[in-house]
Amino acid sequence: MKIRFLPLLVIILIFVGGFIFGTIYSNTQKTKTIATSAQAAHSVKIPAVKKEPQLKKQESKVLIGYVQDFRKPDEIDYKSLTHVIFSFAHPNKDGSLLMNGDHAVKNLRAIVTNAKKHDTKVMLAIGGWYHINGGESYDYFKAAISNSASRKKLVHELVSFTEKEKLDGVDIDFEHPRSAEDARYLADFAKELREQLKPNGKELSIAVNAKVHSVTGTEIHSVVFEPSMFKYFDHVNLMAYDGQWDGKYNAANLSPYSYSANIVDYWTALFDQHGFSRDKLVLGVPLYAQPEDPLIKQVSYEALINHHPANAGKDQVEMNGTTYHYNGHLTLKKKTDLALSQQLGGMMLWEAGLDAKGNHSATALIAGELIKQEDPRYYIRK
Repeated sequence: MKIRFLPLLVIILIFVGGFIFGTIYSNTQKTKTIATSAQAAHSVKIPAVKKEPQLKKQESKVLIGYVQDFRKPDEIDYKSLTHVIFSFAHPNKDGSLLMNGDHAVKNLRAIVTNAKKHDTKVMLAIGGWYHINGGESYDYFKAAISNSASRKKLVHELVSFTEKEKLDGVDIDFEHPRSAEDARYLADFAKELREQLKPNGKELSIAVNAKVHSVTGTEIHSVVFEPSMFKYFDHVNLMAYDGQWDGKYNAANLSPYSYSANIVDYWTALFDQHGFSRDKLVLGVPLYAQPEDPLIKQVSYEALINHHPANAGKDQVEMNGTTYHYNGHLTLKKKTDLALSQQLGGMMLWEAGLDAKGNHSATALIAGELIKQEDPRYYIRK
């Protein structure tokens, strides 16, 4: 009986086992087919895990703040500035370099330490209006750069100092070349300094006279530059202020918007003519107020705000019996928009140490306006 049913049992087992195997094999093949089809829709290669797309960072605009050597390093708004220009080192006629005492060097070192925490660059300004040994810096500076030996010495001292103090570059403040000869000396100095700074990744900037009359809007010919020299600079800082001295003294001509607009027109046309990028140009604004009485001292932007916070929204105010003219927030915004609309490289402050603290800071205001031109999705300066 058992022997008779054994062949039938074997047949049943073979049939059931084949059905189960076939089902498993069919499902496996179906799964493989689906996976292959999904891959084929994109590539024959197995795709790697995709990273979140990183948009290219735009070239950020600079906000350069000159800082005088006696300012307290802890009171500078490093987070808003891209560059701090420490002012000033003084050139001697033989090409040697002077700093304004040990306290100046101490302040500089503290500024460098603080600036690095915010990725802010620190440069050294050479020159300025007054010399530590008395009188204008002009004669000292001219003597130093008009002779090849003293010019070479000054270049060497500046480069050595920037390396020793871990600075990011040099700013030239030989502001008013008074002849074609002086302009050539300045061009030679800029060329030699650039050749020494660039291999070490250091920047070179220059502060330049506005070259435009604040009243007539015409070119000032008593200041002479050799245009070809601007190729050596990373930043050309336009001193678009102190127009009150053009012609008869008028404090209202300190730095009105129309004056800045004429200055921007002049310099952009010059740079376009010579094939230089407008991005080198940096529009300067004053952080001080000019009194209508020339015998009275200027006052800082901070003093204006401390007197009354509402002064931030004005361009002139009467204080202590005197009317002062300055750039309030609306004018500073308008000038920043002007710089951006004309493809300038950014803005400059003379000087950052004069600014108000807190919500009425002109530095923070301008920094915010500059950042608006950068897409906040992929770049926010910290």
